Amino acid sequence: MDGVNDSVVSEFVLIGLSNSWKMHLFLFWFFFVFYLGIILGNLFIVFTVIIDSHLHSPMYFLLANLSLLDLGLSSTTVPKMISDLYTNCKIISFPKCMTQIFFIHVMGGVEMVLLIAMAFDRYTAICKPLHYLTIMSSKMCVSFVVVAWIVGIIHAVSQFVFVINLPFCGPNKVDSFYCDFPRVMKLACVDIYKLEFVIIANSGFISMATFFSLIISYIFILVTVWKRSSGDLSKAFFTLSAHITVVILFFMPCMFLYVWPFPTTSLDKYLFIVDFAITPILNPTIYTLRNKDMRFAMRRLGKRIVGSSGIS
Repeated sequence: MDGVNDSVVSEFVLIGLSNSWKMHLFLFWFFFVFYLGIILGNLFIVFTVIIDSHLHSPMYFLLANLSLLDLGLSSTTVPKMISDLYTNCKIISFPKCMTQIFFIHVMGGVEMVLLIAMAFDRYTAICKPLHYLTIMSSKMCVSFVVVAWIVGIIHAVSQFVFVINLPFCGPNKVDSFYCDFPRVMKLACVDIYKLEFVIIANSGFISMATFFSLIISYIFILVTVWKRSSGDLSKAFFTLSAHITVVILFFMPCMFLYVWPFPTTSLDKYLFIVDFAITPILNPTIYTLRNKDMRFAMRRLGKRIVGSSGIS
């Protein structure tokens, strides 16, 4: 990747979130604790789904993949953020910046498609229970994951090819704690007006389309439950409310940044803390503490671990 771009700029300076020493200390521990929770929580879900045969179902297969994606998406930015806060060295090389951008959009694109697959799984389970196992077969689940990765890679590459060849000749300060298309493109030495609309048409469209697809699917689920339960939506709304909250939290920063021409404020970098640190730790919480099958599976796993260690 070093030979692709012959511009003057060979590295970028990430301004970060704050210049205050006290805020640096707070952010360091905030990101450190949250990232540790993200690693432990999501890996524990994956491990539990693999080990416990009671969880070998389409919903938990997709959940395990979502956990891996949450861990991957968070890992594209948070470790670098923690390192910058600890060493106070906020420099990132041009190749590493481009690599970070690429994987952010690959992981983000995959997660959006996977969220649609999970919503479709819940819709099928609730609205077509007799055909659930036929529709959500193992082949269908694997196909969802494969298609998600294909869409994610295409989504990232279709934007990345335009940015990688932009000339960068200074300044080199990125007003954020990570590299992304909008902030980096502003530093290019050419007019990026047309490229802005490429990003909006791509990232903006996939964000909006996925968000409204998910909202529509949840509405169908609620309507179906309402019809079958004589108007009692309390249980279904309780179950779906947490899912809807995560969807809103995940997509609001994306739509804020990509749906219209790039903002001139620094608000988006604060909003994306939600996507990189908060949402990835909310998913394990929601799908374990609020899920009876997962709680029972964790208890069985705990007993198995305790039993194998010889503790009475």
